[in-house]
Amino acid sequence: MTRLWNDPAAFADDMVNGFVRANGRWVRAVFGGVSRSTRSTGPEVALVIGGGSGHYPAFAGLVGPGLAHGAAMGNLFASPSAHQIESVVRASEQGEGVLLSYGNYAGDVLHFTAAQEAVRADGIDCRTVVVTDDIFSAKPDEKNKRRGIAGDLTVFKIAGAAATSGYDIDGVERVAVLANERTRSMGVAFTGCTLPGADEPLFSVPEGRMAIGLGIHGEPGIDETDIPSADGLAELFVERLLAHAEVPDAVTVNEARVVPILNGLGSVKNEELYVVFARIAELLEAAGITIVDPQVGEFCTSFDMAGASLTLLWLDEELELLWNTPADTPAFRTGTVDLDLLQHVHSSAQEKNAEEPIPLSSIDSRRAAAQLLTALSAVRDVIAENADELGRLDAIAGDGDHGIGMKRGSIAAAETAASVLEQNAGAQTLLTRAADAWSDRAGGTSGALWGVILHALGNALTDTQPVTPIAVAAGVSAARKAVMDFGKAAVGDKTMVDAFVPFADALAERVGAGDTLTNAWGAASAAALEGAETTKGLMPTMGRARSHGRKALGVIDPGAVSFALIVERVHQVLTGE
Repeated sequence: MTRLWNDPAAFADDMVNGFVRANGRWVRAVFGGVSRSTRSTGPEVALVIGGGSGHYPAFAGLVGPGLAHGAAMGNLFASPSAHQIESVVRASEQGEGVLLSYGNYAGDVLHFTAAQEAVRADGIDCRTVVVTDDIFSAKPDEKNKRRGIAGDLTVFKIAGAAATSGYDIDGVERVAVLANERTRSMGVAFTGCTLPGADEPLFSVPEGRMAIGLGIHGEPGIDETDIPSADGLAELFVERLLAHAEVPDAVTVNEARVVPILNGLGSVKNEELYVVFARIAELLEAAGITIVDPQVGEFCTSFDMAGASLTLLWLDEELELLWNTPADTPAFRTGTVDLDLLQHVHSSAQEKNAEEPIPLSSIDSRRAAAQLLTALSAVRDVIAENADELGRLDAIAGDGDHGIGMKRGSIAAAETAASVLEQNAGAQTLLTRAADAWSDRAGGTSGALWGVILHALGNALTDTQPVTPIAVAAGVSAARKAVMDFGKAAVGDKTMVDAFVPFADALAERVGAGDTLTNAWGAASAAALEGAETTKGLMPTMGRARSHGRKALGVIDPGAVSFALIVERVHQVLTGE
């Protein structure tokens, strides 16, 4: 388990602070993560990577000459927010465009895409290549749905080398896509991982058994077997990764050149990995494969998870040249980087850009803002009361962090709302500032979606007019549409949407019929609870739970539950309870 921490909620911030202090030669702190402390003397394409914290050396450990230019770092196992990613992009770009690359997880896709759109609007040519190397997370004919695990390293290294070598943005994107197409990984685990402050691991494996096909966020494995010997594990890895369906197109196995990466997930010692690798090397060579620059160690971890993964990068001439290009980062170094071609960046500011001033507001809007603060405080409390249960539900088929993320986000939203209300904010400003705080602090899919909800609701109100039931119902309807457009989920996908849609529809209907907001909200919250209950019989089709569908059958969706809890508690605020 994770033993050394101060405040569990501040673990990621404390970790980044220490990492930057220890690695100032390579990185500087910026809002949302880290950026290189050096830059090339001329313009070049910038590679910005990222994801949740808890995976060191991914992602910050791979920032430096020859590899990434910046890393956006979310909270533990939660994607960074769009604001954080945008900040890292702006701090890292060097005039020739930016390539974003990250593992294919729902929250990361939502936040990185939003950041990409924001910087594109300012004229920065920003592209994306998601990493999809995990063979167990989707079938070969659905490779685009696969998640990214330790194969992140191969895609990042190839893209970073191309940028260093002077490729333009089209070229960097092209070789990153090629590297992803030629990378395959699979992982196993003997125990789950435990987040700082948690009493139990996110998942467990029975004594003497091994989970096969797990992710790097505490997701349980797809399959399970008895723990094999080191040779047996090597044989399992190689057999699965050399299966015909997993060998990339245009590759002839007995003529291939391959970079093998044997990755420890947190608690497996390097000495154990070397025992496994001895047999892996024998098997690859017996298949006629030439091993190039093998890597054994920790490259993408999951806190204290006891497990390992094997990644194969199937080379061609161009990829091999780029793989061997020098790189110098805190956690990955190869060759010799010419330091004379770099200049030091003096700025090390970590502060977010100053907030815009609070707009003028009317007395009526400030009264409504005070009620909204009461509601957000109640939301914070109900999430805190149920965070453990939400995490338990999420751990059945997901990564177990829904309760933690919702708790972080709701606390940040309530704190921000209180702060801006003291500055005489109106209803719109209070909600939109709270939305940004929730998204930034929570990260992940839920952080993105609750940021969208509060923004849409806030934009339906004003800082100068009274808040009416019609305006609230319109804002909720706008939020429903925004969530569905943003997350692409529909009713029946086993997500928050299954509770949100009946809630929004019932609220609009009752307000339209002339009900008071309190009565209408009560009827709508009952509809939300009923919608959440329906998710027990659904199979997940979105997010991390999709890979573990049968485990989720019969279990209520945690996102739908948290939505129903929130709207029910807001109804209690409206009734004065």
